Amino acid sequence: MNIRSIGLIYRRELGSYFSSHIAYVVIAVFLLVTGYFFYNLLASFSVISFQAQTNAMLARQANLLNINETVVRPLFGNISIVMLLMTPFLTMRLIAEERKSRTLELLRSYPVSDIDVILAKYFACMTVLLAMILPTLIYPIFLVTLGDPEVMPIATGYLGLILLGGTFIAVGLFASSITENQIVAASVSFGLLFCFWLLSYSVAFVSAGFGRFLTYIAINEHLESLAKGVLDSEDIIYYLGLIALFLFLSLRSMESKQW
Repeated sequence: MNIRSIGLIYRRELGSYFSSHIAYVVIAVFLLVTGYFFYNLLASFSVISFQAQTNAMLARQANLLNINETVVRPLFGNISIVMLLMTPFLTMRLIAEERKSRTLELLRSYPVSDIDVILAKYFACMTVLLAMILPTLIYPIFLVTLGDPEVMPIATGYLGLILLGGTFIAVGLFASSITENQIVAASVSFGLLFCFWLLSYSVAFVSAGFGRFLTYIAINEHLESLAKGVLDSEDIIYYLGLIALFLFLSLRSMESKQW
């Protein structure tokens, strides 16, 4: 592993995101959709709060009047779904485009290893992801300014989003490493991620023991835990483990193919 090589490829990859306007379009669509969800959640909470002033039964339902339960947790869930839909557009080109254009052959003529390429491209895509998530901080800042939400669930929820996004990128990088076609790469990435997502909905149809296993490997269940303000090492290890697994699979995929 060569830090200098990783840095050079990272800058090249990051520049290609913004020079081709991919990053701008993905970030703009992401913020537009998440902003819409935030507005709807906040508007619903405002209506419920107003109705609770004249409805004693509604006022006794604490969960409905808890801004964390009614706005913050659903918002993280919505953001994660949008990330699931948008991340394949960021990752589909990472290896597939270079494999198709044969620029990886030129890249390999320099003193760089496969792991240097994998890590540089992963970190570049993670940088775009962070640039995509960062503007959404205005939502909790707005809530803290006007309301009184619990800060810990917001902090752990954002940690969960970053880990979840990192996992999405690792899966997408693997999908991009197995094909030259960007559309195929995006489709495989979305299919894998969607399968991980749907596992939690299959719990009711299997035995209790297998259900606990499915709950653990379901990719969205660990975000739910973090969004509640529970900082459990099990959730962090799960995401880091998946990231390491798919980066390893990407490396093996590149090593198994002639560039």
